[in-house]
Amino acid sequence: MTACFITSSGTGVGKTLVTASLAHQLRRGGTAARVLKPVISGFTPEDFDESDTAILLQSQETAPTGDAIDRMSPFRFAAPLSPDMAAVRENRSIDFNALVAFCRDAAAGPEDITLIEGVGGVMVPLTERETVLDWMAALGAPCLLVVGSYLGTISHTLTAAGTIAARGLAISAIVISESEESPVPVAETQATIQRFLPEIRISAVPRLSGAKPWLDAPDLTPLVERA
Repeated sequence: MTACFITSSGTGVGKTLVTASLAHQLRRGGTAARVLKPVISGFTPEDFDESDTAILLQSQETAPTGDAIDRMSPFRFAAPLSPDMAAVRENRSIDFNALVAFCRDAAAGPEDITLIEGVGGVMVPLTERETVLDWMAALGAPCLLVVGSYLGTISHTLTAAGTIAARGLAISAIVISESEESPVPVAETQATIQRFLPEIRISAVPRLSGAKPWLDAPDLTPLVERA
């Protein structure tokens, strides 16, 4: 299985932007990549165009057909809450084993790499018992940790990295996605995190705008291993 699990220190820090950027850059460079966002909450047909699933499909220049959405995001919930809470509101639940099997089957496909974007942060609950971290551990794929540059991110980053490492999972890299409000230059935050995590590659993505911001992201492809 050649896969990369893209997780984060919390919600709204730039995980989807990083995933979309990687998907676009790999495709542009001739690498066949399958992109998954298996679990998504806050997903409604009315707001589909603004959803993470839509962004990822756009980054691959894939039409948003029903099949394409199912292939990328089979576990969809309307409430913008943690997946366990969102599922309860629809009298549903996530079958954890089915979720893991879906990702493994995708990663066993013909593509050179499968990018699996998580939901929320590392410890977000998926079910009554399992979290995103349990999902990552079940797959055993190296992960890319996306964090912000807001005040407090250093503590959040080190906590997330320590939690991942405690489960014996490899962090292939950390990407700092510049937050809307940053108390210091991103380079300063990067240097501080690097001082505490000298063995991990750390890159930064500046604050990007426009309809397709992933087109302007710096090259992130060296951060992931391909078949």
